[in-house]
Parts: sequence; structure tokens; C-alpha cells
Amino acid sequence: MTKVLHNIIDKEFLKQQVADETFERFTISFYRYVRIENLQEFRDMLYVKWREFNCLGRVYVAKEGINAQMNVPEHYREAFFEFIESIDALKEMTYRFAYEDSHSSFYKLTVTPKKKIVADGLDDDVFDVTNVGNHLSPLQFHDLVDREDTIVIDMRNHYESEVGHFETAICPDVDTFREEIDLVVEDFAEKKDEKILLYCTGGIRCEKASAYLKHHGFNDVNQLQGGIINYAHTIKSAGLKPKYHGKNFVFDERLGERIDDEVVSNCHQCGKPCDTHTNCKNDICHLLFIQCPECATKHEGCCTPECTEVIHLPKAENEKLRQAQNTPNGKRTFKSRLRPKLKLY
Repeated sequence: MTKVLHNIIDKEFLKQQVADETFERFTISFYRYVRIENLQEFRDMLYVKWREFNCLGRVYVAKEGINAQMNVPEHYREAFFEFIESIDALKEMTYRFAYEDSHSSFYKLTVTPKKKIVADGLDDDVFDVTNVGNHLSPLQFHDLVDREDTIVIDMRNHYESEVGHFETAICPDVDTFREEIDLVVEDFAEKKDEKILLYCTGGIRCEKASAYLKHHGFNDVNQLQGGIINYAHTIKSAGLKPKYHGKNFVFDERLGERIDDEVVSNCHQCGKPCDTHTNCKNDICHLLFIQCPECATKHEGCCTPECTEVIHLPKAENEKLRQAQNTPNGKRTFKSRLRPKLKLY
């Protein structure tokens, strides 16, 4: 019998299939920098086994390691962890369970070979990627985060920090990790002897960021162990008031999990308090933006009037436009042209 190595089922069917499930799932993420030999063979082994367990999620594998966000049927919990522990490269993995879990965080399973497990744009040959910063426990980070002698930097993109961040954090207005790491090195060049505190969603970006900062001469670089996800769980268990406010942006169907009740952002179209992300309904845009329910109805899930017009074009004309824009540069150009028009209020 031929093993199935890729999903070939329609997206909408898969979403409905998940919605109809009668069993519970748990959402989990994990990563590890570790040398992977025979990458394609490793990838196929994971896909076949996790498909057998009916796991869903997005997994990146590279010669440098693995980066996974998944949801797993509760009745396969024990078998799932036993399987991972049976793989030498993944033994004694550190897992991060979702803070605000959802049955439908993913609707399909993809395991994708990549050059890197995080698209950081950095040349790993020019600095020691293993010389990382000090790992601070959530409680240690909690105690330091609002001290005057620390600099707290959010290592996520602007759309992540916009809906939630630590109360004293510097949140650079950037679209990519590479933009941010270069900006941090430049903007804080005169503060290389001060205590730097880095944080991100689950900790993986801070591994590279802290090593890169140390390579550039920063002497006291620290990072939140396990990221915001670990912090939220630990602070709740300790009965403490979090110093992180708003949502934690996550890269699955939920697009966010609430850490506290504070809404720290606004609808990009009317300006009212809102922290619900959505992707523009225009297939050649799909810009990620914040939209309240009223504006979602008014603008039909689109980010700008231009995109609302596009979704109402005749099918043939819409398809022609989509083909013209259906390149990485084409989509990027479309988004960059509309982004300045997004904030209508």
C-alpha cells in the first residue's frame, strides 16, 4: 500500500471535517536546533506517523532542526509523545502548550523541508549561532521587565506586538525579523553594556537574535525562556498579575490567544478598540489587518474599498487580475500600494 506523503484534500472540506469532530484536541508547539541528516527521509517519516495520529499543524524541518506548531487528538496524546521520544534528535523535547486552546487551531497537516526553521535572512556562517544570551525563567523575566536599568525589546513583527506586548517593551515597526535584528543593532549601538531583555512568541527567534547581538558586541543579552507562551502559563500558575497586556499573536487559525482582558489596539478601519486580526478576503491581497465585526460587515471582510471592488468583479475578470498578480512580487506590490490607505479613520 502506497504511503500518502502530502495532503491533497480541498481546504473547505478539511475545515468542515475538523468542525464535525466529536473528540478533543490540544495545541502544542516545539522547536529544536539539531543537525538533521537525510532531511527528506526525516520529513516523510514525521508526516506518515503524524497523519496516522490524525495530527494537524504546520511543521518546518531543515538540516538545522525542527519548528512545529500542531494540534493533536487527545486520545493520541500518549502515542504522540512516545513517538517523538523514540527519535534520537528529538528526545527530551521542551513543549509549549497553548495558553488559550482551540479545537480548530489547524485544519490540515503540512511538514515542509526548508533551508532554515525560521526565515531570519541571516548568514549563520559569520557568527556563532550557539553563543546565545542568558535564558531567564518567566519569573526572573517578570521581576526584571519593568526595572529602569533594563531595555526590553519585542523581537516580533509589528502586527504581532500591535495586539499585545510587555508594558515596558520597545516594539519596532517592522515587517520581518531580519529588518528588526538589523534595526536593533543600529539603534542600540550606544547601549551595548546595558541589560537587554528579548522576548518573542515561543523563544525560537530570540535564540538567533541573542547570538547575533552578542556577535555585535552586546555584553548583557538575556531572553525569555519559552517566550510569551511559557510566561503566560507560569504567571497564571503563580497567581501573579501579568506584565504582558493584550493578546499573544499565534501563527494558526486562531491568530491570537488572550493573555489578559486589555485591548491595546484599534480597528484599522474605524478606530474603535479591537484586537481581532483577519486576512483580507481579496485573494490577491490577503493582507493581515485588524478589523472589528461592524467593519467586517461593512467592508465585506476586505481591507480597503479597492479590495471590496475586486471581490465583486466578474469571475473571468477577477481570475485575470489574480493571474497578473500571482507572483511573490505581484502580491507584495498590491499590498504595499494599499497599506497606506488602510487606516481610514
